[in-house]
Amino acid sequence: MKIGILNSDTVQIDGAMEFGQYPEMFSKIFWTVDPNIQFQTYEVQFNNYPLDIDECDAYLITGSKASSYDNDQWIDDLKKFIQRLDKNKKKLIGICFGHQIIAEALGGSVRNSPNGWHAGVDSISLNNNAYNYGEEGKKYNLVFSHQDEVQTLPHNATLIAGSETCPNGMFLIENHIFCTQGHIELDKKFARMIYDFRKNQIGNHKHQHACETLTMQTDEHEIVESLLKFLKK
Repeated sequence: MKIGILNSDTVQIDGAMEFGQYPEMFSKIFWTVDPNIQFQTYEVQFNNYPLDIDECDAYLITGSKASSYDNDQWIDDLKKFIQRLDKNKKKLIGICFGHQIIAEALGGSVRNSPNGWHAGVDSISLNNNAYNYGEEGKKYNLVFSHQDEVQTLPHNATLIAGSETCPNGMFLIENHIFCTQGHIELDKKFARMIYDFRKNQIGNHKHQHACETLTMQTDEHEIVESLLKFLKK
């Protein structure tokens, strides 16, 4: 299987070089579950796209410091590409910003959360629509780092997990799109760097809480297994 990573950001944090850019982070976590997966990176933030959507078996949109409602040309171009993938029923995964821009591109809405930043390790729970991925009520701990949130889902989306803090935490669209707000790719040391870098934005209390939660066990490998199950069916 070959996954095209639609990279939507560039890491520019002092000391973060050891973790690589987001495509390297995603490659590493997927390879812990299936070392045979191939990856191709497309820098969509710089208008780099596949010439043919069948260059890859599936695509994944990364996180970003940008907002899906920003009035930038590359944001509009990415939404159009998402619509093209959807029309062709091409497998697509969205993580954090990817989750948000897919929702907005396909008729949902995204907003800056009135509750401010959601940062740290937190849990989302599967609902009764998630029967292919676990029992209702099963909780997954993931690293979160976002201020924007999906407010409304596309009309044909199925919500499969969420929480009080992140109601629209994970959704599917038919059999070809899988999105999650929580991160699967972030090493906790790198997550701490992000929280420290954004401390003034997050606020002292939330920053301290976010850092303290990084001692908790997280379930990114289980989510990757679910994503691969979804991609291969």
